[in-house]
Amino acid sequence: MPDEAKRQHLPAEDKKEQVVMTTTADGEKEDQDMHAFWHSSSHLLAHAVKRLFPETKLAIGPAIENGFYYDFDREGGFTTEDLPVIEEEMKKIAKANYRIERFTLPRDEAIEYVKQQDEPYKLEMVLALPEDEEISFYKQEDFTDLCAGPHVRYTKQIKAFKLLSVSGAYWHGDEKNKMLTRIYGVSYPKKEQLDRYLKQLEEAKLRDHRKLGRELELFMTSEAGPGFPFFLPKGMVLRELLVDYWKELHREAGYVLVSTPMILSRSLWEESGHWDHYKDNMYTVVIDEQDYAVKPMNCPGGMLIYKNKPHSYRDLPLRMGELGLVHRHEKSGTLHGLMRVRAFTQDDAHIFMTPDQIEDEVSGIIRLIDRIYSAFGFKYRVELSTRPENSMGDIEDWNRAESVLQKVLEDMGADYRINPGDGAFYGPKIDFHIEDAIGRGWQCGTIQLDFQMPQRFDLEYTGSDGAKHRPIVVHRTALGALERFIAILIEHYSGKFPFWLSPEQVRVLSISQQNSAYAEEVFKRLRLEGFRAELDVRDEKIGYKIREAQLAKIPYMLVVGDREAEEKTLSVRSRDEGNIGSLGIDAFIVKAHELNTTRYDAAAVDTEDE
Repeated sequence: MPDEAKRQHLPAEDKKEQVVMTTTADGEKEDQDMHAFWHSSSHLLAHAVKRLFPETKLAIGPAIENGFYYDFDREGGFTTEDLPVIEEEMKKIAKANYRIERFTLPRDEAIEYVKQQDEPYKLEMVLALPEDEEISFYKQEDFTDLCAGPHVRYTKQIKAFKLLSVSGAYWHGDEKNKMLTRIYGVSYPKKEQLDRYLKQLEEAKLRDHRKLGRELELFMTSEAGPGFPFFLPKGMVLRELLVDYWKELHREAGYVLVSTPMILSRSLWEESGHWDHYKDNMYTVVIDEQDYAVKPMNCPGGMLIYKNKPHSYRDLPLRMGELGLVHRHEKSGTLHGLMRVRAFTQDDAHIFMTPDQIEDEVSGIIRLIDRIYSAFGFKYRVELSTRPENSMGDIEDWNRAESVLQKVLEDMGADYRINPGDGAFYGPKIDFHIEDAIGRGWQCGTIQLDFQMPQRFDLEYTGSDGAKHRPIVVHRTALGALERFIAILIEHYSGKFPFWLSPEQVRVLSISQQNSAYAEEVFKRLRLEGFRAELDVRDEKIGYKIREAQLAKIPYMLVVGDREAEEKTLSVRSRDEGNIGSLGIDAFIVKAHELNTTRYDAAAVDTEDE
């Protein structure tokens, strides 16, 4: 330990756990921001590991969206068999109720201190800090860690925790560096909260879109193209249904649809600012000895379309929508089914407007996004994200943009919270976080107000005064990435899509071969009516056929036997309700047409899996 006289303690009031009040979709209050709690839990994990395996070297241990992790360097690493032992040691440390204390050291003393601790990763982190930086540490009993905080006050506050998994992780996320062992965990102040979360995890495993995607034959991945998903026929039906719905709503809302090239010149990306701010995530190519980039975003192409011809104030607002395929370089370790990919379709829109149109346009977008989410039964919360550190443009423009977005939210009575420093580099934004059937949050829609790009591209319109003026641009997406939204839908519905969204809506099943003619008659009638129907007249037992259709999560099974063939009826079986009795073909078609025009299906959004 450094000399006690050199330790600089914070006043007690500055060491309190940070608390942020938020409002859930049903109006209940969350008690606390879990960041400090999970951050402290990562230190508890590291403390236990150093007690049990003192030769282990410490890397980083942050709080994450749902829990925490810590990266360790140990010969042979760790396995899942080590987790119960580490958990028991964590319990001992928590029970001992050690005070968690903060102290700071000047940079040169901090360097000497971590050298004495023989922690090479911590030393590298200290050396990377500015020369005049005062560096903070947190101590509990004989364990000390380089850390900026915040933390809870005592280890006993961490009462319920669970180590979840072990994985490999490169230092700094760079594949050229050493592979470390990452241990993931989650913790809560109360056991009931932990039990609820663990139950949610088990439910999430059953709903895993990768598992269901294989079983329902929706999509596939291949080592031939990691991060580049393949949509199978049924998945393509689902995708096109979403696209058609998106187009329908946008045409109603006065949008025009455009398409921009996938590959554009380096000079364009320099002009937009993406080359400086986003180059590491871009795929580049040389064409005719000139640098080009595969687009990671649709925005610059949209700017060029606007600039293609002169505009008057009478043309504005101009709402341009684009379902644009974009590519971003994601590290291989982060790829995850359809959730995290390298190629995805973004449901973009760029709205060009006069300054006095901003409030109306932003409120119109919010109403459109609300309509879309409601169709799928999603609750959602709203965040206003403000200027980041790497922003471009004048502070006055940023302040004005943030004020306008805040005013729109308040005028609409929206329940929102501020997310400081998380705006795009070119402007502040409103983010929409949807809540799925088992309570998980997903950031999807965004509205980004941009005063910068119109300047960079020298965009103009002629005002009512005859003079040239600079338009305001709003970048917005509702679904986000189409692929990711499909993954969310698969897990939200547990593969049991509502009728209008199901790749296969109805399956006609014959009880025996002698009923196949009538089954085919029903099948053809359904196809003529526009339904996505399939026919199963195989020489198999009807129970087996029904079971197969049930596993395929098809909304309706129409069973036909001798009686049905004679009476021209159907024995109707619902995926969600079981056997619902006998109906005439005309009556079923009327019912099916009604379901096809009903977007939200509460029965499909089920919190319990089969």
